Amino acid sequence: TMVNPGSSSQPPPVTAGSLSWKRCAGCGGKIADRFLLYAMDSYWHSRCLKCSCCQAQLGDIGTSCYTKSGMILCRNDYIRLFGNSGACSACGQSIPASELVMRAQGNVYHLKCFTCSTCRNRLVPGDRFHYINGSLFCEHDRPTALINGHLNSLQSNPLLPDQK
Repeated sequence: TMVNPGSSSQPPPVTAGSLSWKRCAGCGGKIADRFLLYAMDSYWHSRCLKCSCCQAQLGDIGTSCYTKSGMILCRNDYIRLFGNSGACSACGQSIPASELVMRAQGNVYHLKCFTCSTCRNRLVPGDRFHYINGSLFCEHDRPTALINGHLNSLQSNPLLPDQK
């Protein structure tokens, strides 16, 4: 059984002697296999429940799967696409799967929310930015404070958009 995080539903019982065949939500065919998966309130052939991104058979790599915007995803691809929460790290709102995003240190942002913490100007592809203690800074506004006689170690990144 696959468990869809956030879902509390349990699969209806399946009996070996049942004459009613289960239909696969993936291919629509009858499931006559010895093993079947239950995810997102549907039954699946183990070969049909695959990650929309990497095509890994989800029953082979774990006991959970993730869904968003019609996609079925393995944990790694869900986190890669949507971050740990599936929400913008700046505003906390959900990010649609079709929307372009910006990324910094494993966090994802709406394009409009990817702004300098000081001047609030939006950072766009090609800009250099610094990510310090969870805050974004444009090249002009980067902190230059000295700590113990050493310049803060700043992470400089060229900015590239990311398509989900």
